Amino acid sequence: MERRNFIKNSALAMALLSIYKTDVFAQQNLLRAYNFKPLRNNVGIFTEQGGTIGWLNSSNGFAVIDAQFPASAPHVIEELKKLNEKPFKYLINTHHHGDHTAGNIAFKGLAEKVVAHQNSLVNQKRAAEKANNLDQQLLPDTTFGTGWKAPVGDEKISAYYYGSGHTNGDAVYHFENANIVHVGDLVFNRRFPYIDRENGAHIGNWITALDKITSQFDKDTLFIWGHSLDPEKVTGNKDDIKAYQNYLKSLMTFVGGEIKQGKTKEDILKATEIPGAPEWKGDGIQRSLTAAYDELKGV
Repeated sequence: MERRNFIKNSALAMALLSIYKTDVFAQQNLLRAYNFKPLRNNVGIFTEQGGTIGWLNSSNGFAVIDAQFPASAPHVIEELKKLNEKPFKYLINTHHHGDHTAGNIAFKGLAEKVVAHQNSLVNQKRAAEKANNLDQQLLPDTTFGTGWKAPVGDEKISAYYYGSGHTNGDAVYHFENANIVHVGDLVFNRRFPYIDRENGAHIGNWITALDKITSQFDKDTLFIWGHSLDPEKVTGNKDDIKAYQNYLKSLMTFVGGEIKQGKTKEDILKATEIPGAPEWKGDGIQRSLTAAYDELKGV
């Protein structure tokens, strides 16, 4: 039986990787046991594969932020249904990447509205057309530019857009009464980030966006991160945001200094740590170095 389950799970992993082979987080997050956890005021998180899901169990329905993959999205749906038989008022996406939106399809016929920033919709549709899997997507039907608000029972959700960061379509969502903010992939907690320049990422503006976030929310705000080096630490506070901002600043300072010294891109990519931000670890430091180099060189 154990061998059969191993073979079955291995086959599932390979199938998912073949579908989402362009997703840099797919391999690292496959088949992890899921965790459905309340935080406060009927807001909680779900982790399994890909980006952290946030959820709201309001008096008149559910709201879900991000959807991971088709294999894991049904698990958060099942867990919410155990709480109560209520409608799914909103499925909300922080941005378009497949480890946050591929699971949207599990909400087809279930979510009353699918919400995202307008650039996120453009990016998701373009990526799906490129991968020839548009039929496997549930695209947003409600989009916004600078912001969006919606009451859900006795809670209110507010969305904010600060310009390009991780992509050009990242939005953050505030559960106002619970004072919990899902920032998606605008924060990678102690883990080297993916910086998607192909879809409008800009490190300089990302640093500015993090300033706006720390200014806008208070010391009691609880933040949900898209990804974390330690899978248990997907929530945190403003100090963690400032630490991540320091990582981005240190990255740009380091790469800029190397360029001024005449180092080639190949030389710079040999770095194994960002001076000034040694806490950031994991796979993918070359992604950060490449993105910083290209941005500074205007490539």
